Amino acid sequence: MNAENQMREEICRLAKSLFERGFTCGGSGNISARLEDGGMLVTPTGSCMGWLDPARLSKFDASGQLVDGDKPTKEMPLHTAFYDTRGSKAGAVVHLHSTHSVALSILPDANTDNFLPPITPYSIMQCGRVKLLPYFRPGDPQMGEAVRELEGQRSAVMLANHGPVVSAASLKSAVYAIEELEETAKLALLTRNLNPNLLTEEQIAELVSP
Repeated sequence: MNAENQMREEICRLAKSLFERGFTCGGSGNISARLEDGGMLVTPTGSCMGWLDPARLSKFDASGQLVDGDKPTKEMPLHTAFYDTRGSKAGAVVHLHSTHSVALSILPDANTDNFLPPITPYSIMQCGRVKLLPYFRPGDPQMGEAVRELEGQRSAVMLANHGPVVSAASLKSAVYAIEELEETAKLALLTRNLNPNLLTEEQIAELVSP
């Protein structure tokens, strides 16, 4: 099996895993991943992540032209914004409509610059500081523009009332990071108004230091 076919299989396998574990539902969520030749594989628009067909994934060439497969997700501007601003740090992008992160995003005191509270070291190591972006209509190109304005400084964002988006060097790393983001949001909701013991600034600095 060549590298492209392996990536097709991996996208479908990981998407199915996310779907079956309730991280996204129905026809929501999308995934993209870079190919060795600079092209890209993307989940099709309106597709269910639990029932993807490897042969029908949208394929783009290195110049950004659709060359094979079904029509891609309408969130393409969101994906390309991460690739264009993150460079080699972005080998894949995952976007979900996960329940707890969306719930946390609509609370009136949500932190727009640092969406996730420092509950565990893992979200800090895998997601960094997550920027909470305002609500945009699904498919609105302004989502991509909002990501571009971050100038590649954030690997993960939270779309208010919509869902998280994470980029990482590999597809597996992006999936692990977005899972951690959702689980941290769940912990934040479970401990809300309970005065939890969060990581200190010194502990956080130790995690992010080179």
